[in-house]
Order: sequence, then structure tokens, then C-alpha cells
Amino acid sequence: MLGKIVLGFLGVVVILFGGFFAYDRLTRDTSILETKSSGDYNEAFFAGGCFWCVEADFEKVDGVVEAISGFMGGDLENPTYKNHEGHREAVKVVYDEELVDYETLVQFFFRHHDPSDEGGSFCDRGYAYTSAVYVNNDEEEQIVMDIIEEIDKMEVLDSKIVTAVESGKTFWRAEEYHQDYYKKNPVRYAGYRFNCGRDQFLEETWGDALNDFTSYNIPEDHRWINYEKPSDEELRENLSELEYKVTQKDGTEPPFSEGNLDDVDEAGLFVDKISGEPLYSSKDKFDSGTGWPSFTKPISSEFVVTKPDYKLIIPRTEVRSRYGDNHIGHVFNDGPEPRGERWCMNGAAMDFIPLDEMVERGYEDYLRFVE
Repeated sequence: MLGKIVLGFLGVVVILFGGFFAYDRLTRDTSILETKSSGDYNEAFFAGGCFWCVEADFEKVDGVVEAISGFMGGDLENPTYKNHEGHREAVKVVYDEELVDYETLVQFFFRHHDPSDEGGSFCDRGYAYTSAVYVNNDEEEQIVMDIIEEIDKMEVLDSKIVTAVESGKTFWRAEEYHQDYYKKNPVRYAGYRFNCGRDQFLEETWGDALNDFTSYNIPEDHRWINYEKPSDEELRENLSELEYKVTQKDGTEPPFSEGNLDDVDEAGLFVDKISGEPLYSSKDKFDSGTGWPSFTKPISSEFVVTKPDYKLIIPRTEVRSRYGDNHIGHVFNDGPEPRGERWCMNGAAMDFIPLDEMVERGYEDYLRFVE
């Protein structure tokens, strides 16, 4: 029994410090937000079980100004934690539409709870903990319904989504001690969340797609599914010596080398030089000062694969194209917030397709990542 208690305590400690580390990496840069007044922000409303957890998750999203715990959906006025009959625990998400759109928030919501549970949420049971989205208008409702249909088609959940979609409801703010509960009571919150199995479920269900959900809008029958890599002889014939060394021998081009795409600053798509797989958007490119083209993230986990690289003394994480299986570069944990990642690529491994050429060259399905 003592052993179980000790292990349980250690588990909470690990979750607690892991949570702090993850939160620190995901915390957004609020400098741009502080220049705006409250009237410049939009509001979205979600119920996904315990509002402590829903609030904590949304406050890690880039572009979210704040998340507020409360109650919603019922007829009772001024509900409290002790008396909120007919209401669900809900969260008001205040966000900057210039940094994050409503569609992204809805995608995030459906991946951070169990929307197929009609009896509650994880260890919290009853109507107050059931799933709902409270929409502000018909446009939001259509976005929610489209995403529900899309996720149901994925069949990642054990059953269909049962999330209610409602409108015309009043949001009531919960008592102050419920606001930012995960910050005020980190040990209790970490233990509660771990014991309820919320994060374990999310990881098992979504894996890499938990926070990278752009792949939902990538055609299932995209042209690279049956891609066949050219022979080594063909590659040597069609690639320059540097391009072959980088893509096939895991080489690295010199920094600031001419034509390595580091200085490209127009809108467009960066693709695998050999297979043509779409890898990165110009929207996610930033000047890292390293002399190599750098990005905060790929457009989707569908087209990239990461693997450990032990070729140097310090272990690194290699990035390869999924279908072409070509070496592209490495990803490091010293990038800008909120993700804290620097996807440092070799320009010799990529081609750049300007936005105005994407349709002509067969990339019309990927315009949404660039525009």
C-alpha cells in the first residue's frame, strides 16, 4: 500500500512539473494583445466537462486573451457552484481574431475532451459536465456542424459526437476561486486531472494530431499516397551535388548560402524538392538569424516525419518528408512562442511555390494554409 501511495505521489509530481513545462512553452506572447481594448476581441463559449480543465487548455492557445470559467445553458439566474441546476460548466474564451480564428478554437475544443460521452466527462458525471458549444450566430453553428461531421468521418472516437450545439444562452461567471484554478491550486489540479485520465485519453485518441489538426482539411486521396521514389541513379542525374548530399545523405548546406530560400519573404508554399509534398507555409516562416529557412511548424503532420538523430554528440530531431523519405532538416526547441519550436530546414531540399502559382501547379487544396 505504501508503495502505491509513493508511486501515486511521484506521478502527480511528474504531471505537475511536466504541465508547468508545457504551459511555459505554450504561453503566448501577449505584447500584441495589450495594445487593444476589450471591444476589439471576440468571444466563444464551450462546455467540455470540468471548467478548470477547459479553461487551462484554452489559455495555452496563441491568440486567446483569457478564458473564464462559468455556467451556461440553463434558466436559473445567477447560478453558483453549489446551485447551477440545468446549467453546464462552461468557459468563455476571449480571443483575438487576427491571431486565431473561430474554426481553430472549435477544432481545439473537440480534441481536448471526449465529445462522444453523453453522460458527463471523464470522472465527472451528470448533465453539468456534458459537451456543448454555444454559438453566437448561424456562421458559427455551420462551422461547428461541419467539424463534427469531419471528425465523425475520421472514426477516431469510439462512437459519434454527441455535443449539443445551442444558441441564445447567457453566460454566468463562476466564483472567483474557480478562475485560474490550475494556477492557484497546481498540486490539487494536477492530481485531479491525472486521476481522471483526461490527458491519457487525449494522447491515446489523438496522438500527434492533438494540437496539430490542420490535416483534417487535407484530401484523403492526395496525390502523394502512392508516391514512388525515383531510383538513386535518377536522383543523381536530376539533383545537384549539394541537393543530393542534403536529401539523400542527410547533409547540411552552408548557412546563408546563395539560393537556400532563407531570404524568401513572399507568400507561398515550401515543398519537398523531389516529391513535391507541401511542407511549410510562408505564414509560419520567421527569421531565426541562423542562415537557414526556419518555420514555427509544418503545415501538417501528414507530410513530415521526425526521428532521433545521433550523428553529432548532442542528440537532435531529424525531419524527413513522409512519402518522399528525403532528409529536409531538423527541429529544435528554441523557437518563438507559443510552440517554442524552430523547424530549421535546408533550402536545397525544398522548392518554393509563390501563392499566385499554387493553383496552376496543382496545390489549390493548400491555399488555406498560405492565404
